[in-house]
Formats: sequence, structure tokens, C-alpha cells
Amino acid sequence: MARVTAIVGDLMLSSRVTTSLTAAGHDVSTATSAEAGSLQGAELIVADLDAVAPEDLTDSLAPVIGFYQHTDLETKRRADQAGLAFAVPRSRMVRELPELAERALAGR
Repeated sequence: MARVTAIVGDLMLSSRVTTSLTAAGHDVSTATSAEAGSLQGAELIVADLDAVAPEDLTDSLAPVIGFYQHTDLETKRRADQAGLAFAVPRSRMVRELPELAERALAGR
């Protein structure tokens, strides 16, 4: 369906993101940062906001689903200000990632 780039620092969580999106029919690649070359060609970006600052994701034309620790309200505020498609707590991202991806892709 869509080419997704995942920027996730935690190896176990990265595996869950990749498995979830692949099962939903997406082509998933991983990146370690938001450098320009690593996001090129992505139709959707899923980013751990502990690994990359929300402001570093604003240059992408692809919608961004950012996730953060539920207690980190400052990161949520920064993600909203940066204009990410979704900024959700990590637990919600794990539960709802395929649905969030479809909603983000439908709104692009």
C-alpha cells in the first residue's frame, strides 16, 4: 500500500512497528535519524519522538505519526506545534498503528 519509514530507537518496539505495518500491507523501512536522505520516498513516517525531535520532521512532505511517553506532555505540545499528523502516547501507537496509518494516509 504505502512506503513507510520508521524511526524507532528501541529495537523491540521497532520490530513491533515493522510487523504491524507489514501485516497491514505496507512496505516498511527503518532509519536511525530524520536526515533528508533517510526519509526520501516515504509516503508515511512513524517516529519515536524520544529518538527524533518533532521539529526535525517538518521538512517531509509525508504525514508523520509521532509517539511519545505518556507523561511527556512537552513533547506532545512540540509535536502539535510542528504540525505532525498524529502525536500519540506510545501505548496508543502500539494498539492502533494500522488504523492511525490509514487515517494519516487518507488525509495527505
